[in-house]
Amino acid sequence: MSRRAPAARHRARELLFRVVYQSDLTRDDVAAAWARAAAQERLSDDQRRLVADAIGVLERRAADVDAEIRLAAERWTLERLAATDRSVLRAAVAELLGRPGTPVRVVLDEAIEIARRYGSEASGAFVNGVLDRIARRLRPGEL
Repeated sequence: MSRRAPAARHRARELLFRVVYQSDLTRDDVAAAWARAAAQERLSDDQRRLVADAIGVLERRAADVDAEIRLAAERWTLERLAATDRSVLRAAVAELLGRPGTPVRVVLDEAIEIARRYGSEASGAFVNGVLDRIARRLRPGEL
C-alpha cells in the first residue's frame, strides 16, 4: 500500500458518506445516488471498490445495517438521529460488513473523523460509542 492510499481511502469514505447522506435526505435509492456520484467523481479502482462494496451491502442488507444501529444506539430511535450521524453510521456498518479485511479500528477512526467534520460537536463521541458496540458484536476480538 502506498503512502497515498490512506488519504485516497479517506476521500472514498467521505464520498460514501455523502452518497448515503444524499440518499437519506432525498429518499432516493442508494444505488442510484452512487451511480450519479460515480459518474462525476474521478476515483481510482481501489476507491471505487471501497464505495461499491459498502453500497452493495446497503442495497442488499439495509434492514440489517439499520437493525445493528438501532440495537447499539441505546435510547435513540434511528429516526431521531441527526441525518449526518445516521449516514456516517450506515456507511461505517456497511463497510464493517462488506470489507472484512479492513481493520475495525480503521473503519471506526475514519467514521469518527467524518462525523466530527460534518456533524455536530457531539457527533464524534456519539458515533464512536455506537460503532464500538456494533464492532464488538460484528467482529469480536478485533478491539
